[in-house]
Amino acid sequence: MAIDRLSDAEIQAMSDDERRALIRRLQLPPERVLPRPELVRIHRRVRLTLMVGGSLALIPWIVYLAVSLPSDYQARNWTVTWVGFDILLVAMMATTAYLGWKRRGLLILPAFGTGLLLLVDAWFDIMTADAGDVWLSVGIALIGELPLAALQISGALLLFKFLTEAHPLADPAISAWRTRMPF
Repeated sequence: MAIDRLSDAEIQAMSDDERRALIRRLQLPPERVLPRPELVRIHRRVRLTLMVGGSLALIPWIVYLAVSLPSDYQARNWTVTWVGFDILLVAMMATTAYLGWKRRGLLILPAFGTGLLLLVDAWFDIMTADAGDVWLSVGIALIGELPLAALQISGALLLFKFLTEAHPLADPAISAWRTRMPF
């Protein structure tokens, strides 16, 4: 089988549209890289059903909690709860650092997760603080947790945007935030 070869100069002379057309011709067929369409449909339907159903089910639950929970409550396993949460936070931060150091695209997930955990940590620190400690919790949130959360979440979103726009088949006319999944 004869293969016509393009020189570096010929590739360099191509327009962006010509390069994308060439990449489309060279990429593996979808059936070799994507899951079976029926499997994707089932997974998508299950996940969307769970998220919509869960969102709707939580509304009356939140109303119920708002009217039925006592304003003050003695918690069991307080130390284990907070130590466990902080161990999870450290694990997420360490994973984010490791994947960032290794320059892996998977960094997006733990970076975003770390940011969310920091927001949760700030919220619960402030909401559960004694009257004498609440301003310390607010200060720690404002100086440490919230800026770090914003840095992690915005960094993950910018990395996602970059990876989406840098994809060789990306359409520059479509925003990274509006790019559809390939399946």
